[in-house]
Amino acid sequence: MDADELLEQYAEGERNFEESDLSHENLKGADLSEINFCYADLSNADLSRASLKDAKLIRVNLSNADLSWADLRGADLSGANLENANLSKASLDQANLTNTDLSSANLNRASLDYALLSKANLINADLSGTNLVGADLGRANLENADLSNATLDNSILISANFGAANLKKASLCNANIERASLEGANLISANLNGTNLSNVDLSDANISLATYKNADLTGARMPDGEIYQPEGYDKGFGNTEKPLEKETPMTRKVINTEQAPKPVGPYNQAIVASGQMIFVAGQIAIDPRLGDIVYTDDVAKQTERVMENLQAILTAAGATFKDVVKTSVFLKNMNDFAAMNAVYAKYFDEETAPARACVEVARLPKDVLVEIDCIAVI
Repeated sequence: MDADELLEQYAEGERNFEESDLSHENLKGADLSEINFCYADLSNADLSRASLKDAKLIRVNLSNADLSWADLRGADLSGANLENANLSKASLDQANLTNTDLSSANLNRASLDYALLSKANLINADLSGTNLVGADLGRANLENADLSNATLDNSILISANFGAANLKKASLCNANIERASLEGANLISANLNGTNLSNVDLSDANISLATYKNADLTGARMPDGEIYQPEGYDKGFGNTEKPLEKETPMTRKVINTEQAPKPVGPYNQAIVASGQMIFVAGQIAIDPRLGDIVYTDDVAKQTERVMENLQAILTAAGATFKDVVKTSVFLKNMNDFAAMNAVYAKYFDEETAPARACVEVARLPKDVLVEIDCIAVI
């Protein structure tokens, strides 16, 4: 059967296409709501933007298929093969994906609110930015999966495997992660407020800047390998919105002396600071959305892009420009100093601005006009 024959029969009212062979067929944008594709072969098929709402897709083969932007709300995909499938921005709210193989699938920014994913295979899957509110992922395998910026509030994750998964900035507020494995997982800046983490394994996990207000950590194995102790434990767990790491209070003092030249711009002679130090690598005018240099001939706009990149990194580290104590500016041409400085000054108050060095260099990476790095203390 080919795509044209299928669509013709569907238009005539036929809905049963069990065990059909439609591999590599083009069904892009097709309305196939409530269709029965159980046990069918749709591997490598193009179903992007197709409507499969409430479809029966039990044990269907959709490996390597393109389902980006597809509507699969309420569909039954239990036991289906979606290995390497593209489900980017697809809608799978309330879909049944129990025992489904989604290994290495692309679910970037897909919506799976209240979906059933128990015992699903999501090894190496891309779930970054995905909505999984109220979803059931009990006993699912998410080893090495990317869940950065994903929303899993109120989800069920009992006994799930998150080994080495990336959960940076993920929100798991009020989720149930009881007995799950988070060994070696990246939980930087994750929101675990109100989460049930009883008996979870957090061995070697990175929990920097994560929050655990009202979380239940009873019997949990902490990153240092020790079992959580609710009384007298000094790592900041429990009823707190502060990061889990033991914090060092930050102090900052501006130094100005008449025995040295006065600052002539948005910087100070020196800053005395103590606390946790953040060393931000030199940033150039690469737009992360494009992955390439922007404004190749405009130093002011390049500086704006550089400052935005620095701000994004500082924010990810839990800091702001107010925490910066030292910057280094590298210019291809010192004649561009005034234009660079005008943009730079927008980000710092002269009275509290960090110490700064500015030099002209023979050449910069990708032949950009300006590069800036910084040191912050929090």
